[in-house]
Amino acid sequence: MTTTTPVWDCPFHHTDGLEFDPLLKRLLTEAPIAKIRLPHGEGEAWLATRYEDVKVVTTDRRFSRAAGIGRDLPRMTPAAIAQAEAINLMDPPAHNRLRRLVAQGFTNRQVERMRTATQRIVDGYLDEMAEHGSPADLVHFLSSRLPLTTICELLGIPEQDRPRLRTWAVAMMRMGPDSRATQEEAKAGLRTYFTRLTAARRADPGEDLVSSLATARDGDELLDDQELAVMAMVLLVTGHDTSTYQLSNITYTLLTHPEQLAKLRAQPDMLPRALEELLRFIPFRQGVGIARVAIEDVELGGVLIRAGEAVHVSYLTANRDPSVYDRPDELDLDRGTPTHMTFGHGQHHCLGSHLARMELQVAIGTLLRRFPRLRLAVDPSELDWNSGSIWRFPRTLPLAW
Repeated sequence: MTTTTPVWDCPFHHTDGLEFDPLLKRLLTEAPIAKIRLPHGEGEAWLATRYEDVKVVTTDRRFSRAAGIGRDLPRMTPAAIAQAEAINLMDPPAHNRLRRLVAQGFTNRQVERMRTATQRIVDGYLDEMAEHGSPADLVHFLSSRLPLTTICELLGIPEQDRPRLRTWAVAMMRMGPDSRATQEEAKAGLRTYFTRLTAARRADPGEDLVSSLATARDGDELLDDQELAVMAMVLLVTGHDTSTYQLSNITYTLLTHPEQLAKLRAQPDMLPRALEELLRFIPFRQGVGIARVAIEDVELGGVLIRAGEAVHVSYLTANRDPSVYDRPDELDLDRGTPTHMTFGHGQHHCLGSHLARMELQVAIGTLLRRFPRLRLAVDPSELDWNSGSIWRFPRTLPLAW
């Protein structure tokens, strides 16, 4: 064991399409438990990159997210994204209580019941794209619309409010040095909006998920007003943001891997399995997410992490760990893989993963069926990739058919 470790300077800002960040690859290969310095926050943090080490950090209660509340921990964005009261900063047992309450209103069965409505929405968007004619921008016609519409319908958010909420959600994820004020304004705007919305639903419940959460009980306990508002805010942001970008990323990846696309077209029933491999393969974000703090000394991968030190994990590198995946840097839709970590792992595994999977299955499956000759309308080198936030995606995706 040693604590004298070199510090890696980690801007984690790789914007070359969906190429895997070479710095992350070096860390996985050369320093799987590394001490790193991130663009924002005080001091340094440890970073675990191997699949098994990531599993330990995300499941061992000696690593706490709640212990980081109030500290200026190393991070990717100028302002911390998560609210102090949010479920994604909680530890058990508080986290378990909140998750049980959310689960009552957000079950796999309820998401499956949304599949027919989601299919109808996708059909409508692709009708518009077909009517527009080739070439057309998938981001405009589908990616930027479907996930936001789906989560807003689920939460019962009025249509006229949705563009403003989307603007705030985008602003929260910005990485630039001058974006802190915009981030803080967006967080405050979302919080104020959901405080009012949840109070109205508690007074007059409807059939939506916010109303279900307002009336859900864990024994005799209800969510308090603050918990309810922050939970609704978390569900809105996490319930559409990643899916928006993954719709474009998955389409781009399939169209730039013609052999894999041909395999999927020949065997459309393999779509659910194929999507899991695409989710594993695509580096959909920059760097790392929310840090944890060691609450006692812990040995991890032969390195001693002291109590009070910050620890990050990389789900991206866990998804490319050669000790877990054969040929990890190849896309192979036939791959029978262990569970990927794109939706996280452990107690903070994404609450909306079943919703995201359903949306992707409906949208990608329908897109490939409707447009059997689908292709990129421009050379991949001409695409404009986002560089200003934690997410990686093409700003437009012109398609021809």
